[in-house]
Amino acid sequence: MKRHEGKTMLVTGAAGAIGFATCEILAREGARVMLVDIDQPKLEQRVVQLQAAGHDALGFHADCADEGQVRAYAEAAHGAFGHVDGFFNNAGIEGTLAPTHEYPVAEFDHVLHVNLRGMFLGLRYVLPGMARRGKGAVVNTASIGSERGLAGACAYNAAKHGVVGLTRTAASEVAQKGVRVNCVEPGVIETPLLVGMLEQMFDNVEAGMKKLGEVATLNRVGQPEEVGQVVSFLLSDEASYVNGARWEIDGGALATIRNDI
Repeated sequence: MKRHEGKTMLVTGAAGAIGFATCEILAREGARVMLVDIDQPKLEQRVVQLQAAGHDALGFHADCADEGQVRAYAEAAHGAFGHVDGFFNNAGIEGTLAPTHEYPVAEFDHVLHVNLRGMFLGLRYVLPGMARRGKGAVVNTASIGSERGLAGACAYNAAKHGVVGLTRTAASEVAQKGVRVNCVEPGVIETPLLVGMLEQMFDNVEAGMKKLGEVATLNRVGQPEEVGQVVSFLLSDEASYVNGARWEIDGGALATIRNDI
């Protein structure tokens, strides 16, 4: 029997690299998946890809930082599936890179609006159904920026630190109702979001990719599928005793010191 056979999964930021890689993994493991994203053309393309591969998938166009639209995608998932077994609360943006003392106030507000308020709203409207049912699992997307200061990314860092706090708080509140809440902390992962940041940081994206890959003791950048596999595990019954945790998916960047001897 497949890991997620008969289960229903809701994924935000699903048209992006990590979100879609995770959707593919969840679908291959037997889940019915609802993909949510603000980019409607790309969302529709991703849904078609999954359906063409024989998977049970549907899409919902929504801005994950808009309360009404978050409520709508939560209701749509329950309407389509009856309940939600797993929720990958993943939507986010990178924001502009600039020193803290020069960071545009409007951009700071925008990044926190999407990356932190949007994460809160997802929890706010998906957790109640899980709690009523007495079963469910949530994975929020944090970052290695939740643990370290990344120069030029004050808004992103602040939001991702906040995601860890939201995760731990929610985990303490719903555990006795049968619901687990964890987060993943991806490191340098090869995504369009990363490329966008590299374009701001380096003259040559390929050289920047190599340089950032050296942050990890595995000496390379990660792939979206490597995040998706961990998310799939945390959403599964195999992780039944994992709650309130943050899982680093960073090639050892946070936990180790390079040894090139």
